[in-house]
Parts: sequence; structure tokens; C-alpha cells
Amino acid sequence: MVRFAPSPTGDMHIGNLRVALFNYVIAKQKNEKYLIRIEDTDNERNIEGKDKEILQILKIFGIEYDQVVYQSENFKVHWKFATDLLSQKKAFVCFCTPDEIEKQRQIAQEEKRPYRYSGKCEELSDIEVLQREDEPFVVRLKKPKENIKFFDYIKGEMEFSPFDIDSFVILRQNKIPTYNFACAIDDMIYDISLIIRGEDHLSNTPKQIAIQKALGYEKEIKYAHLPIILNIDGKKMSKRDSASSVKWLLEEGFLPEAIANYLILLGNKTPKEIFSLQEAIEFFDLSKLSKSPAKFDIDKLRFINHEHLKQKDDLASLLQIHKSLNALAKVYLEEASTLKELKAKIDEVLAPRGEFEEWQEEIELIKKEILDNELEDDYNEFKNRISKNTGLKGKKLFMPLRLVLTNQTHGPNISDIYPAMKHLIKEIVNGN
Repeated sequence: MVRFAPSPTGDMHIGNLRVALFNYVIAKQKNEKYLIRIEDTDNERNIEGKDKEILQILKIFGIEYDQVVYQSENFKVHWKFATDLLSQKKAFVCFCTPDEIEKQRQIAQEEKRPYRYSGKCEELSDIEVLQREDEPFVVRLKKPKENIKFFDYIKGEMEFSPFDIDSFVILRQNKIPTYNFACAIDDMIYDISLIIRGEDHLSNTPKQIAIQKALGYEKEIKYAHLPIILNIDGKKMSKRDSASSVKWLLEEGFLPEAIANYLILLGNKTPKEIFSLQEAIEFFDLSKLSKSPAKFDIDKLRFINHEHLKQKDDLASLLQIHKSLNALAKVYLEEASTLKELKAKIDEVLAPRGEFEEWQEEIELIKKEILDNELEDDYNEFKNRISKNTGLKGKKLFMPLRLVLTNQTHGPNISDIYPAMKHLIKEIVNGN
């Protein structure tokens, strides 16, 4: 089984969506089940409704899953395993106060060395612990005695020393399991075979393996830690970057299939540039992903989105406009790269006409000619009749004609626009 484990603490980040997509592709390739695990153990940061929003986004992107679980539902299991580790002396109770720990961190910083737990409470006897049972405490896992090794599909063979891992906390003072403890146990009980996630989790992996080894879990889990996504300035994308939010991208009119296409393409070697999620399942290979961070390029996404829009037969439905406007939308697609931009173009064509003082006399002549006669099917016949009856030629014909038809000084060729909106012209002119 593979899993996607988001936290309901904010909008879904494109990095999270990328992880969800890769896990989905691998699940399909390996014919394995796909688990969505909502990591809701941080009550202070959880935002009500974000879990449902995450699942809705997965649905929008066509990411199918077999099961949804909430990490908090497994607290009793986490506590049971913590008790087992304590009884086996593989974990210990730590009474060090937050102030003591912070003081040790400051000393380490001043001495320019990484902070490591002092080991002060590691050898307390059972009697000493019982005598202090009313004091606040955390539970720490004893650091491993041997190096922790694992294979990463992107980074290769990885190895961490006991010093790298340290004696870390697995249960907080409020008895809520830490991220690493809950994660390691849930990966065990759901029989996860491959973990794909961002490389910001790389330092967590040896800790989670240490927990599993301490509990006697022998199954090897494979890993793939994805390089981070950088913004245009070459820095890690954060919430301050609007494009980092999947919700924002959708609201801006980027198609789900185009976003998926781009995120799978990002830092990857693919046989072609424009593809569907189903096509990606056929060729995707984790080992072909770059080890280097990938830079998010909104202009590249716009290009890919435009290519996907060109493949759509029913733009009207996507734009939520009347189906009679579909042909017009296709004409204006050459000037737009997102649904939002395309909708703005169509809305401007349909909007009440503005005042164009320079061309107002010519505009009135053209409007009268349109209303007084039947419209030709052929644009050239229409144009020639307008010119003949009004005496307008050259720019004095084409600019006011464009303004009458489109409300815009620039745009696609009028010869393309006319047949696409012929059924609307009289209504537009009559309304203005």
C-alpha cells in the first residue's frame, strides 16, 4: 500500500499535490491500494474543514483512493506501542523541563555544535520514575546503537549515525504522540511499502525507521524524497507565493489536468511534454526524477494549460457560459492561457459598448447597417456590403467594425470572430 498523508492546517500546497499525484501513479502502476491519511494530531494548527477540502481537491484532480483514515483515531495504538517500548527499556521517561532543554540548545548554539539530548534521564530507575510520576514528563526513544540505512529511489543509499538520530521525543507532555512516532506506527499498521514525500522529511526517515526497528518491525519500506520546488527567485516556495496554493491556481483558471501535467513534468524526464494523468501512468519512473530542486515557472504552466485548453471541445461548459458561445470561446482562446483570462475576453465582448469618441460617427453608420439588413453567412460578403453602403474603407471601416463587434481595439481576426458570433451581433448592437 502507498499513502498520501496531508495535514489539515492550510491550503494544499503544490508540493503536497505533487506527492499525491506521484503516489497515485505508483499505486496504479503497482496495482496497490492507495491510503489517504489525514495527519490531524496538531490540534492547535488544524483548521476545520481543511480535511474535506483536501479530499475535494483530490477528486477534482481525478486522484482515486481506497481508504481515508485520521491519525488521531490511532492514538490508543500509539500509546500501546509507547508503553511496550518503555517496558522493554527501549524508551524512557524524561522529566527535563522545556527551560532546561532550551538552555542546552543555547549552549550548543554558542559552542557551534548541533544540539543533542544530554541523556540526563535515560538511566533513571523505575523507583525514581514512580517517585516523580506527578511531574510533567515526555517519553523519549533511546537512540539506536547502529547506523540506520535505507534506499531512496532519488537519492540512492542513505545512512545516518546514532548521533544524527539522537534520543528524540515520541510522546509529548500532553501524551499526544509526536509526528515521527505516529507516522512510523501508522506506516506499520497499514502495511505501507513505499513512501513518497518531500525531501524536507529526509531527516525524519531514520527516526521513523529507528522506531519501527525498536518495535521489531522487519518489513523494509522503500522511500523517495522529492526535491523541493523553488519560486522564481530560487527560494523555497512558501505561502507568500500565490502560485504555491492549489486552490489559487484553480481559481485563476488553470485546468486540473494541466496542473497535474506540469507537476509531473517538473524536474522529470518524460517522453513528451503534454500528457494526461493516465498517460503518465504508462511512462512514469521515479528513478528519472532530478535530484536537484525544480523551479516553478508560471509561464510554462500557462503554456501547458493553453495546450490542454486547445484539446477541449466544450469550452462553454468549462467557462459556465451558454453553449452558443462555444465557437466564440475557441476563437478567443488564441489570446488566453487560462479559463479566467478567456472568460474575461468573452465577458468584454458581451458587455455594453463603451464610448469610442474618435470612431463614434463610423460606429453609428455600421450599427444602422447591421440592424437594417439580414446578416450574410460569409464574412467577406458582410464586410463588402457594409463598406459599399456606408462608404467606409480601410481603417475607417475595420476599426469601428471591430469595436461594434467586440468592444475591443485589438483581438483575433474579425474574419474569424464574425462567423463565431453572427447569431449574437444584432442582439449586441440593438442593446447598445
